[in-house]
Amino acid sequence: MTNREIAAALEEVADLLEFQGANPFRVRAYRNGARKVADASQSLVGVVESSGAVALTEIDGVGKDLAEKIAELATEGSLAMFDELREQVPPGVLALMRVPGLGPKKAAAVHKELGVGSLDQLRAACEAGEVQQLKGFGKKTEETILAGIDLAAKAGERIRWADADAVVQRLLEHMDGLGAIKRRDPAGSYRRGKETVGDLDLLVDVGESMDPTAVAAVMDRFGEFEGVAEVIARGDTKMSLRMDSGLQIDLRCVPSESYGAALQYFTGSKEHNVEVRGRAKARGLKVNEWGVFKADGEERVAGESEEQVYVALGLPLFPPELRENRQEFAAAEAGKLPRLIELGDLRGDLHMHTSATDGRATVREMVAAARERGLEYIAITDHSKRVTMAHGLDADRLRAQWREIDVVNEELTSEGVDFRVLKGIECDILEAGPMDLPDDVLAEADWVIASLHYGQNQPRAKIMDRLLGAVAHPSVSIIAHPTGRLIGKRAPYDVEMDELIAACAEHGKCLELNANPARLDLDDVHCAAAKAAGVPIVISSDAHSPEGLDVLRYGVLQARRAGLTADDVANTSAIKALLSRVGG
Repeated sequence: MTNREIAAALEEVADLLEFQGANPFRVRAYRNGARKVADASQSLVGVVESSGAVALTEIDGVGKDLAEKIAELATEGSLAMFDELREQVPPGVLALMRVPGLGPKKAAAVHKELGVGSLDQLRAACEAGEVQQLKGFGKKTEETILAGIDLAAKAGERIRWADADAVVQRLLEHMDGLGAIKRRDPAGSYRRGKETVGDLDLLVDVGESMDPTAVAAVMDRFGEFEGVAEVIARGDTKMSLRMDSGLQIDLRCVPSESYGAALQYFTGSKEHNVEVRGRAKARGLKVNEWGVFKADGEERVAGESEEQVYVALGLPLFPPELRENRQEFAAAEAGKLPRLIELGDLRGDLHMHTSATDGRATVREMVAAARERGLEYIAITDHSKRVTMAHGLDADRLRAQWREIDVVNEELTSEGVDFRVLKGIECDILEAGPMDLPDDVLAEADWVIASLHYGQNQPRAKIMDRLLGAVAHPSVSIIAHPTGRLIGKRAPYDVEMDELIAACAEHGKCLELNANPARLDLDDVHCAAAKAAGVPIVISSDAHSPEGLDVLRYGVLQARRAGLTADDVANTSAIKALLSRVGG
């Protein structure tokens, strides 16, 4: 198992324990353990294999009992305690805990007191006004729960791209080394980089002859993948598995001459492929997963590679992330298909936290991590004082941190290191409207992030008043995670994005694409709208640890889906160009 999968299992154990009313300290131990595992820089499977479970206790916050549970997950791919807890909780109740505004404790209440055991029953109870009658709920909570039911239903059907990627990488590693495999690629929405994935598709080139022995060897290896719950189906060339998590993976074996056509077809999207087929027909051709053929269907003209398929239709090879039939065909016809941004284009990271608030590393440790990843600058942007649960900074503590940053920059310069640390702050936009710190303090900063953490259920007019006020503030550089969503867990707050984008264009401010895979905020559609309006996007990690910097790749993937180039992203610029380009 990957660290991410182990962390997810521990988090669900915590949910199940909390649902059952277990000791809060025990629940907290599993939640903290999940966080520690997710942040670990080395594979815990490797740690256990080389040094045993006892080595896990060297991780801060991981005791003997939790280390044994992690080791069991790492070595067995399952946890007996987890399975026992799941058996004790009705399956439908697990979905209740995904509803925004509910959580394990409130899910237990509606289950025990109202007999609710499914999302449909929960919806009915809310619509009947029964939920608001429970102690600790109320009408507003009931409305929030009702609004989140559809979100919870979708969350149960799809997983985040980052979680799908962890499975894909393990699967590719598992399949590699088999001589029968000539080429292999994941396809579908995963390959297009969609922020959530419903299932996975794996295509395998087994050679021209489609030798049955080779196909059987590929399928046998596929069936041995760790974590398989059942083989749904196995045919001559296709096989489907269901994982313990419920995720379905489909394998398709294809001949070399058709591999490119199959990869294009199964990558999609459906809308993109409809346009492809229409353009083929206009040229007297037919295109399907087996290749491109003349209209009579007898003569194949292309199919071995994706590029051949598109060239046969007079089209360029579209990056998979653009294949949604939005603007890619018009751009291709105009000769303006963009060179999409790549991870290596990023030169700085402008949103991160340290141990001064809720981060887990010092300024110097974050600098070292950024330099290791080839970055040229960072902004230290700890929380402002309104975020009390993160021990946010008041003016005095912030200025003390900035003095520390001055010292760090002087040290870097004296060592001949071409790296700069910007003095920043993630300053809350207060519920009443003003910024959380005085104007004279913000004026001293190099980089001011304005964010909205509280009052997210306010009416649209109030939300917009707060956001537009921050955009107009002379010291603010950027609006962070502008819609406040958490994928599958929290819907966006009520924000008019066109108005916000227009205000940023007017005042010369940036919008953030927060690369945390739980956020990816802005989404691809809004990023494209910002690009069209000339508003610079900043791809930020929002890192709370050195390892947190690695999420930048998820933000880049989202930016590619929006059609962004390096020129559309502010932090691809050198530091001097960045500071002259953006407001603040």
